[in-house]
Amino acid sequence: MKSAVEKLGPTRVKLTVEVPYEELKPSVDEAYKTIGAQIQVPGFRKGKVPARIIDQRVGRGAVLQEAVNDALPTFYGQALAENDVHPMGQPELEVTDVPADESQPLKFDVEVDTVPEFDLPDFKDITVEVDPLKVTDEDTEKELESLRERFGTLAGVERPAAEGDSVTIDLKATIGDEDIDDVTGISYVVGAGNMLEGMDEAITGMSAGDTKTFKAPLAGGEHEGEDADVTVTVQSVKERQLPELDDEFAQMASPHDTFEELKADVAQQAERGKRFEQGVQARDKALDQLLETLDIPLPDKVIEAEVNQHLEQENRLDDDEHRAEVDEQTRKALKTQLILDKLVERDEVQVSQEELIEYLIMSAQQYGMDPNQFAQALDQQGQVPAIMGEVARRKALASILDEIKVVDTDGNEVDLSELDDEDEPAEAAEDADGPDSSVEADDAEADDTTTDEDKADAKA
Repeated sequence: MKSAVEKLGPTRVKLTVEVPYEELKPSVDEAYKTIGAQIQVPGFRKGKVPARIIDQRVGRGAVLQEAVNDALPTFYGQALAENDVHPMGQPELEVTDVPADESQPLKFDVEVDTVPEFDLPDFKDITVEVDPLKVTDEDTEKELESLRERFGTLAGVERPAAEGDSVTIDLKATIGDEDIDDVTGISYVVGAGNMLEGMDEAITGMSAGDTKTFKAPLAGGEHEGEDADVTVTVQSVKERQLPELDDEFAQMASPHDTFEELKADVAQQAERGKRFEQGVQARDKALDQLLETLDIPLPDKVIEAEVNQHLEQENRLDDDEHRAEVDEQTRKALKTQLILDKLVERDEVQVSQEELIEYLIMSAQQYGMDPNQFAQALDQQGQVPAIMGEVARRKALASILDEIKVVDTDGNEVDLSELDDEDEPAEAAEDADGPDSSVEADDAEADDTTTDEDKADAKA
């Protein structure tokens, strides 16, 4: 096979490919077998029809078309590899010559967008400014209170529900005489504000056994946005009781024997959290500098296809203002990916099985899914290679913190070398589809405390 590449622009090439008949012949033979198994000819067993009879019945052209369609992806891939072309988007392929006999080659042309060529700067020349590292007593107290919340217990109370209480409720939604939804035994924290509009106001002041009806727009399902009569019944009211901050709590919540030892350790964790926040700032600002300063040509056809797909899903193809917003976001996202992929290539970043598993576990937690089910769903959708690519990009981005210069707003140089890669959390995808129910909510109680994972985003 012979191939040549012609550069049509900064991000587009044309491949001209010529395939000798002998390289196409295996696909021609396979085409005869495939067609022979599909037709019936008197005097011949199915699948045993000679090639000359198939030519008479369906035509030599139909056989060649089957062979060419089968072989093109392989020859296209070989041409990409031979010319070191890295495609983006869908190729536009045109067959220019189909062999009429064994002396003639197959010829085809392919136009395709490619990964643009650009060079990364010397990261030692990049300086970013972050907030100073300041840990106050208030920061330590906040961390202690978060830890205390985690070890709190729920106890039933014989009083009306108030903000912060955990209630078990039944919900029923109706529109006119039609029952829309009916769920029981939902756990909800009063004041969370993550269910139906007006529900917090309705539940506040209700005791166990009380029932109240209020109007609210439904949050999902086929009646999403429509006002419904929602009846809420409180089954139980519980308040969170927090342990005393003493030596007994220290022994329960940590390996320390005294509360003073625990407090000192928490103060160190608070400082570490602030340092990770500096890392987040440094990472984001360095990436922003790269986005602003690097002139990277982007393939317009790839951008247009992404934008159209996004707008089709929203049924907003004719919204020019929104199209402009999506176009800008798509260009920034693609440019970011190209920069990070270049870093991955430069540093020859590899993703271990442990790193992949850790990312999947943390992402599954943010989706509220079982990690095994989450991993199986990604595998079935063929998304595992893309996830590995994302983990590699995260590792590559983290590596630039060791190269750039970081100073705080007071002019002090900041050393981020102590940031531990093992503390990197997984960032979940931007959107997660919730249950398709008008009034249904997650039965688990939400923990709104800030975890170490949130802080560890510094090198994610």
